[in-house]
Amino acid sequence: MYKTEIKNLTLNFGPQHPAAHGVLRLILELDGEVIKKVDPHIGLLHRGTEKLIENKNYMQALPYFDRLDYVSMMAQEMAYSLAVEKLLNCSIPIRAQYIRVLFCEITRILNHLLALTTHALDIGAMTPFLWAFEEREKLMELYERVSGARMHAAYIRPGGLFRDIQQEIWLDIKKFSRHFRKRINEMEDMLTSNRIWNVRLKNIGIVNNKTALDYGFSGVMLRGSGIHWDLRLFNDYECYKLLKFFVPVGSVGDCYDRYMLRVEEMRQSLYIIDQILFFARYFDMYQEFITVKSNKIVPPMRQMMKYSMESLIHHFKIFTEGFTVKKGDVYTAIEAPKGEFGVFIVSNDTSRPYRCRIKAPGFLHLQGLAEMSNNLLLADLVAIIGTQDIVFGEVDR
Repeated sequence: MYKTEIKNLTLNFGPQHPAAHGVLRLILELDGEVIKKVDPHIGLLHRGTEKLIENKNYMQALPYFDRLDYVSMMAQEMAYSLAVEKLLNCSIPIRAQYIRVLFCEITRILNHLLALTTHALDIGAMTPFLWAFEEREKLMELYERVSGARMHAAYIRPGGLFRDIQQEIWLDIKKFSRHFRKRINEMEDMLTSNRIWNVRLKNIGIVNNKTALDYGFSGVMLRGSGIHWDLRLFNDYECYKLLKFFVPVGSVGDCYDRYMLRVEEMRQSLYIIDQILFFARYFDMYQEFITVKSNKIVPPMRQMMKYSMESLIHHFKIFTEGFTVKKGDVYTAIEAPKGEFGVFIVSNDTSRPYRCRIKAPGFLHLQGLAEMSNNLLLADLVAIIGTQDIVFGEVDR
């Protein structure tokens, strides 16, 4: 008789697979359709962003942060701007803080709309994807109206903001907030109680709280495992301490919990936006400045340059060599839509950062992929990658 030797199948999943987010390569060891081992290979998108930043001045480095997680642009601008402001030892006006938080929450909705609906598309539900992209268009129009760009805005800058918000934009944000609640309900009607959606997500990719902490998970990936941690509450940056909102927490730690958390976070972002709109109306935010008053950090107004030689000199120096930052180092982290996004900067009395290092949440989440998918089916791997909400701009850097 012939002896038959049975071996596990080794399979490349991605980077060509649509669910592999473009540049993720997974080497899978399969026993039939059961996953026995996952080896993630990354780096196909690597551009050396941190080294590129170190060769630019502090203001020129800002647009690189838009291009890391290219779904959560202004959130990353916020982290970088806060880090530079700490090194400069300056605080921005309260009006600018409110506007920053407003657009960070708009960015959170932008991110979750893409995360939820592309996740649903990977699993087979196409309709929510079409609904969400209609809403994303409206939000990216708001991006364009305040910055001139639909995606890479460079709107939140060290020292404040690029420019002020017109009153019509406040009214349009309010109109969007009223309308979007219905859209969230429609997406929930389509997915939350759907039998196929429940079977594909419940008890899949379970992460207990110890494992989540061991891997350094943050954001929805951490809160889905039952850990109440949100840097908007505990890191106390910008004006979040003046706002009221609820931080949802999961119990099982599976894909379904993470889906529900993202849905609820969009509702909480709308609640924060409504509070900021209230403050804008009743506390006369329209009269406040949107940048620090030092013309050594932000350019002086055009009118000032007509009458002040000192202002003209400041303007010239800012746009030729940038501002100088005293020697020091700082780490700043914010609650980005995907989790804790951190920026570490070392300054050395020049106009360029001596060292810049970036902590991206997706990089850490990807390391847990092997444990999350162990002994599950190949089809479940697609659901797990989708629920991690990976964007490789920040993973590969």
